[in-house]
Amino acid sequence: MSEKSKLPSRFLFCLMTISTFLLILSSVFLLQFSHGSFISRSVFKLILVNGTSVYFNSNVKSEQMENPLHSDKPPHIDTNPTKVNRVACSNSNSGREMGSGLGRGRPCDSNDAVLKVYMYDLPPQFHFGLLGWKGRENQTWPSINNPNHVPPYADGLNLQHSMEYWLTLDLLSSNSPKVIRSCSAIRVKNSSDADIVFVPFFSSLSYNRHSKLQGNAKVSVNKMLQNKLLQFLIGQDEWKRYGGKDHLIVAHHPNCMLDARKKLGSAMLLLADFGRYPMEIANLEKDTIAPYYHVVRTIPSVESASYDKRSILVYFQGAIYRKDGGVIRQELYYLLKDEKDVHFTFGTAQGNGVNVAGLGMASSKFCLNIAGDTPSSNRLFDAIVSHCVPVIISDDIELPFEDVLDYSEFCVFVNSSDAVKKGYLLNFLRGIEKDQWTMMWDRLKEIVHHFEYQYPSQPDDAVDMIWKAVSRKISSQRFEIFRQNRYHRSQLLLTSN
Repeated sequence: MSEKSKLPSRFLFCLMTISTFLLILSSVFLLQFSHGSFISRSVFKLILVNGTSVYFNSNVKSEQMENPLHSDKPPHIDTNPTKVNRVACSNSNSGREMGSGLGRGRPCDSNDAVLKVYMYDLPPQFHFGLLGWKGRENQTWPSINNPNHVPPYADGLNLQHSMEYWLTLDLLSSNSPKVIRSCSAIRVKNSSDADIVFVPFFSSLSYNRHSKLQGNAKVSVNKMLQNKLLQFLIGQDEWKRYGGKDHLIVAHHPNCMLDARKKLGSAMLLLADFGRYPMEIANLEKDTIAPYYHVVRTIPSVESASYDKRSILVYFQGAIYRKDGGVIRQELYYLLKDEKDVHFTFGTAQGNGVNVAGLGMASSKFCLNIAGDTPSSNRLFDAIVSHCVPVIISDDIELPFEDVLDYSEFCVFVNSSDAVKKGYLLNFLRGIEKDQWTMMWDRLKEIVHHFEYQYPSQPDDAVDMIWKAVSRKISSQRFEIFRQNRYHRSQLLLTSN
């Protein structure tokens, strides 16, 4: 065949090849971007990755935006009090089933964190050693990459005050590429780079388990640890720098840190309430209120009973005879115990008590949260995760995250003096119409994730919310510290010259 006759054949072959390629490419785009595609996007991308060298980066970005757990950077968290971020956690009950948020990732970028935290490497006897954990010689912290290897916290009612455990785990994991977590707080190695200094002492556990004398000992383990901690802190340069005002100490149980709290009162405290603290030791200006760890099961939104399916109007089960401010419980008991649609009875956490209480709350429209020995109790948070509208009868209560959460949207507040008037409370609650109750019920389902403790932490869960609440305290604390250091720094300059 002549050269001239070969040219049209080659031209036709090239033309057919190019046309076939364009046809395939157009089909690819139709499959990828069509909403009615019979191939899912995830499967389609898998085919592309394994079968060709083509990969669409724009689609990687869009998928990461849809699933923040697979993103290099966490989603923006809006802490504006008038616009609270309402993105639910991926696993609202993962405080009991640790394991979500693990996989390939990268350590949090300190530039993304709202709080840079320096944590003391205290010996295990102050933290995980109290849980029975024993590491290798000179090992301070347990491995945190695998949740199955993390020492579990003490069960039962001990869990109510386990905040220091979850915060410590969160800081330990903040530099690990194997743990995908919220990046609101990050641990830094140099205290001069930190916004706050965290003290990893499991103070509530120390009180609950080790406040009684053992054998022939003259001092309890709890008191001994407090004394050792006090001596350690006052000897640290970090403490001396600002007199401890930039330190964060968790003292959630109202009776923990009794021996050391007066000398450590300059620090920022994480508390359940201010019921047993004088104003000069604890106050809203410097300290943060943290939610209790709820002990009843979280009701998934799809399982939550609506107004007509909740047969009990008012629910309370717990200790009735209390001292101090808790006297109101017994007054309400005698007023309500024989009323129709009211469940008001004595109860404990022993036996099957927690499960019974959980079922009762999930079947009730309103759950009473009445002041006891202290203004707060975990009953409020049990009610929230049961989607039972809380009725708060505690005049001196302080509530977690109240600078960004409007509790009036999902709680009812009643003054103690009104609550004990005969007929007042029931008439008030029966006057709340179905649509009003349903609005509060809907809001409860939206905010419940703010009160879930879990490891790894997730955006806007209890751990994340605590760090952000602490960060909002920092500016006022820093203002006070800098004002007090005006002349101190001038004196140092004069001395050095």
